[in-house]
Amino acid sequence: MSVSAAGYDLTPLTPEKIETLAGQLSSEERRVLLDHGTERPFCGTLLDNKMAGTYHCRLCDLPLFSSDSKFDSGTGWPSFFQPFDPDHIRYLEDSSLGMTRTEIRCPRCDSHLGHVFPDGPPPTGQRYCLNSIAMEFHGAE
Repeated sequence: MSVSAAGYDLTPLTPEKIETLAGQLSSEERRVLLDHGTERPFCGTLLDNKMAGTYHCRLCDLPLFSSDSKFDSGTGWPSFFQPFDPDHIRYLEDSSLGMTRTEIRCPRCDSHLGHVFPDGPPPTGQRYCLNSIAMEFHGAE
C-alpha cells in the first residue's frame, strides 16, 4: 500500500473498481474524468465557491486541493496554487491541441482533473486549473 504524507491510501484502483465507481457518473462527468475532456469556461459549479473546505476527486474521493490555496485566475476554471498534498496529483505531458501542457490526474483512479501552468501567484507560481466537474467539495466542519 502506498500512503501519502497526509495519510491517504494512494494505491491505484483496479480497472474493475474504477468502472464500478464510474457507474455513478453522468455522461459529462465520464467525458471529462475518463475521456480527458474539458468543461467550458465559466460554467463550472465550483468556480465561484468561496466556502472553506476541501476539493476531492469526484470519482475516488481523494482530497486534491484546500480552499486555502484557491484563487481567482480569471480563466473561467477553479484555480489553486498548490495541491492538498504533493503526492495527490500526478503529472503527465499533454501535447494535444498543438501545444505542450502539463496534464494533472488523480494518482489513485487516474481521472483527468485539468492542467497546471507556471503563471500562478506566490508562493508557488503555479496555477492548477481544474474542471469543476472533476471535483466534489467537502465543506469544513
